Amino acid sequence: MVFPFSCRFRWPFSSGLAGLLLLSGAPALSHGADGQAGRVAPGQFRVLPLITIEGHGGFENNIEGQPRHYAIDAQMGTVLEWGLNNGGVFAIEMELGPAFVWGEAEHFYGRVEPAGQEEEHDHHGLPGSNWRRTDIKGRLQLVYQPSRRLELSAEWMPYLITTSQGEDVRGLRQQLSLAGTMALGNGDVNFALGDGLATIADGLFLAVENRNGWDSTGTYLGNYTDTRLGLGFNVDLLNLTMDAGPRFYQPGSYSGLGGRVDWGGEIELTYPLSSRTVLFTHWQPMYNTQVGMAGWVHHVGAGVTFSF
Repeated sequence: MVFPFSCRFRWPFSSGLAGLLLLSGAPALSHGADGQAGRVAPGQFRVLPLITIEGHGGFENNIEGQPRHYAIDAQMGTVLEWGLNNGGVFAIEMELGPAFVWGEAEHFYGRVEPAGQEEEHDHHGLPGSNWRRTDIKGRLQLVYQPSRRLELSAEWMPYLITTSQGEDVRGLRQQLSLAGTMALGNGDVNFALGDGLATIADGLFLAVENRNGWDSTGTYLGNYTDTRLGLGFNVDLLNLTMDAGPRFYQPGSYSGLGGRVDWGGEIELTYPLSSRTVLFTHWQPMYNTQVGMAGWVHHVGAGVTFSF
């Protein structure tokens, strides 16, 4: 399972932090807010510091032992943003901070556990829920949005395991991704302002992401490509964004498994308490179709972002 550093697809695009900066009356937010600023004018530059606190959990119900991941992340970040012509934006997003880990650490989707490995138990007898350690995680992303209807991004996500424990080996886990999102409408859908179902198509978008992963031992874990159809709309200040589609998964040669097609998506709610504070929650279900491992994998999270 992959435990994302941020939710990936948003209308009108926001791979992580940059989307919160692209507001100018558009309906969606990401994990933050900059409502006082709107878009950067062509040729202008700005810096926006942020702090995000998120609690999240992963549940692999498809395999024996049903391993669990729980963590609380405290990420400090900065967005460097340049305004382009035609309302476009180029942004560099950076964040780094501790991850307080219970159970397993974050790992790449579909990672195969060593045969015979047993889950650790805490004194209550609950598998994989005991306190482990404090890891360090980060994210560096380049976001290019030439217009309000197209976004391209590249992202590097390092995760430092600070101590070897159980299946987690001390070292640096890494993920690399390339993603693109294209709007199919103008994105301006707000049911609290009188929009009806006839306008819902304005909130549709297509998103594609390819992601590769390496374990802390240097083992290449494989790659997957998500192709998603999504929909985003507002009810007053509350934004709901959802997407769904196939995941074309190719595990690394270490696993001895062939490629397959899984199915899943994401639902996220965001709500700005103020121009500088945004609450968010999300759920990512994924159905694993692998023979002998078929079943649902889930990731859920909730948190808050403060901008300065």
